[in-house]
Amino acid sequence: MRPDDLTDRWTPPKKKSGKPTDVHRIIRLFRPYRGRLAVVGLLVALSSLVSVASPFLLRAILDTAIPQGRTGLLSLLVLGMIATAVANGVFGVLQTLISTTVGQRVMHDLRTAVYARLQRMSLAFFTRTRTGEVQSRIANDIGGMQATVTSTATSLVSNATSVIASIVAMAALDWRLTIVSLVLLPAFVWTARRVGRERKKIATERQKQMASMSAIVTESLSVSGILLGRTMGRADSLTRDFSTESERLVDLEVRSNMQGRWRMAVIGIVMSAMPALLYWAAGLATGHGGPAVSIGTLVAFVSLQQGLFRPTISLLATGVQVQTSLALFQRIFEYLDLPIDITERPGARALDTVRGEVAFEGVDFSYDPGAGTDPTLRGIDVTVPAGGSLAVVGATGSGKSTLSYLVPRLYDVTAGRVAIDGTDVRDLTFDTLAAAVGVVSQETYLFHASVAENLRFAKPDATDDEIHAAAKAAQIHDHITGLPDGYDTMVGERGYRFSGGEKQRLAIARTILRDPPVLILDEATSALDTRTEQAVQDAIDTLSAGRTTITIAHRLSTIRDADLIVVLDAGRIVERGTHDELLAADGRYAALVRRDAHMATSAP
Repeated sequence: MRPDDLTDRWTPPKKKSGKPTDVHRIIRLFRPYRGRLAVVGLLVALSSLVSVASPFLLRAILDTAIPQGRTGLLSLLVLGMIATAVANGVFGVLQTLISTTVGQRVMHDLRTAVYARLQRMSLAFFTRTRTGEVQSRIANDIGGMQATVTSTATSLVSNATSVIASIVAMAALDWRLTIVSLVLLPAFVWTARRVGRERKKIATERQKQMASMSAIVTESLSVSGILLGRTMGRADSLTRDFSTESERLVDLEVRSNMQGRWRMAVIGIVMSAMPALLYWAAGLATGHGGPAVSIGTLVAFVSLQQGLFRPTISLLATGVQVQTSLALFQRIFEYLDLPIDITERPGARALDTVRGEVAFEGVDFSYDPGAGTDPTLRGIDVTVPAGGSLAVVGATGSGKSTLSYLVPRLYDVTAGRVAIDGTDVRDLTFDTLAAAVGVVSQETYLFHASVAENLRFAKPDATDDEIHAAAKAAQIHDHITGLPDGYDTMVGERGYRFSGGEKQRLAIARTILRDPPVLILDEATSALDTRTEQAVQDAIDTLSAGRTTITIAHRLSTIRDADLIVVLDAGRIVERGTHDELLAADGRYAALVRRDAHMATSAP
């Protein structure tokens, strides 16, 4: 099942009050598997009927076959009891197989739906959400529901059917003893529901604490986290912080497991004592001249009552588990209900050929337009012709990177529009936009995989020759072939086995392989030393040839040959022109050039 096919299953149904109903949504998770669940229901019904038959066979043995010496009947009845045991065993195995399969498929659907939803979220969501929190929702919360989705549905049907069948059979044997057996059942149900509500509250706290711990682990045990912790001498402090969080989780786990435990234990004690009470009630009735109960009927009734005890306790426990699991489902539904800020418009266009003209037309942008804060970008008007080059410079916080984020729709403009070949990027399909715009940023990300796999992320069907050609163009091929495993070398987490310049050239090779007509270079060389910068710049020059290029520049030496340079200040374009024109104007750009020259001459 494709993630897109799941969309309607996660849309929350509405009550008359307009509020989504989590129980209905949970039921809808199982809708694609109703055929298999129907088979489970049939098996449960057959198992319950077979189980109820056994006490009646026992009564016939005690009241008829043995007293009357009918050995043939006795043999048939015994074979019948053995057959019921065999049938129950077979039915149980089949129930477990089907229900576990259905449950695991539901968990797979949930994981896929959450992952697909997160893939569609804008960059803004990830800038304000801890990575560990996201991982915890997918791993801990969905993992915590395993018992519920794999066995709860079957357990509810099986136990409910067994309880109903047992009560009917008990009433058929003796309605008076049935009343004695069931008089306390309403109190038990009320107690179980109350315990479930209490455990649900604790489960919510527990999952939040697990998410907090997951975030700490993700941040502090990554390569970057270890480097920071060691170099800052904070390893012991981080361990103490983790220990404190773990202690809180211990307390919540103990509270979760012990909440209502004594009340449920009392229910178990009372249910276990019921056979003795039944013998006592039958004895009193006989002793006071009431209607006698045969030994076979009494034994069969107690057998049914004991058969009622197990599913009743299980049913109450399942009810508690379901209420507890609602906390996990609510956390998952929170992610499935996240609003998607950037969507593909109905009827979005797919361009067969992209020339590469990029235009910013009256662009305003604010990260939080409803907060009343000043916009990050205001009144941006600039056009880059196909194959042309634009350089964007300015002080830190002037909006340079934000401007580049608008072209591939990492964010959407607040006002105005960004157009490629005259078409608003919001009117293009995501596939067209991804194929048209390539981004090489300062923060190069590499997967913990081989060099070849990282390069093929841009073009999964790329041949070895295409990969080698891209690496040669990025001036990294010789270095790769000099490694013991060549292109099969594992790059390590986030590429830490490679230097900054090598990672940048790998990123450039990856972009060359994708071959986009529009290229965004977001301070791609700002963190490199002069020698490495020159090697990377040579690779960038190869990459930029014939493409529309927008360069976010920190070091101005890299953008002298740009067709157009714009200077941003507080989100506005305050200067524009070529390198020579801006120097002659002796404005902000000229001041930035003099600053760079001074820093270069004063550097050791």
